[in-house]
Amino acid sequence: MRRLTWWQELLLLVVVAVLVALVVRTYAVETFWIPSGSMEQTLRTGDQVLVDKVTYHWREPRRGEVVVFRGVDGWSAPEGTASGSSGPVDRLLRAVVGGAAPGENDFVKRVVGVPGDVVACCDRGGHVTVNGVALHEPYVYEDSPVDAPPSPGECRSRRFPAYRVRAGQLFVLGDHRGVSQDSRCQGPVPLSAVIGRAVAVAWPPGHWRTVPVPDTFRRVPD
Repeated sequence: MRRLTWWQELLLLVVVAVLVALVVRTYAVETFWIPSGSMEQTLRTGDQVLVDKVTYHWREPRRGEVVVFRGVDGWSAPEGTASGSSGPVDRLLRAVVGGAAPGENDFVKRVVGVPGDVVACCDRGGHVTVNGVALHEPYVYEDSPVDAPPSPGECRSRRFPAYRVRAGQLFVLGDHRGVSQDSRCQGPVPLSAVIGRAVAVAWPPGHWRTVPVPDTFRRVPD
């Protein structure tokens, strides 16, 4: 049996590595590029987040988790979409490890209500409530005003009527509520549209961190 030359071995290793990366990207973990400011400061425009695509095969999303999902009817393109890098290295990384490019119909929001929950805003303190319990949300950046002039298709106001989340749905909100287009005006998200859970910021290096579930949701009863 003829021995492979060093460059043939290197080429084989590269091919195998790419195939493994593609399998992992398809079934386990993928990176997504944050195209807008709707989740600041938790996730910033241009951040690349690692998305766990496995966990939700075994259980449904939980309150407080940050999820990536495909846009459905009624959901507009990501607000404030950024343009981002288009160099050859960037395109190669996106082809191998993922990273949904800005302008694609993928969204990232925080789960506030799960099936059976009643979500509303606002109580006397201006808080979102879930099953009657006020959420104290330190992660919210530049909240919407409690009252604002109505505008079709835009989430200008913090206030929205009580909504009971039905089976097979999620009620989601952005952390930068002043600019986020979310379930307040675009409706619930079908569970079938969820791609996975955002678990960590992978890039840029200065933003490395996990994306935990805030303690405020522990007080919410089923």
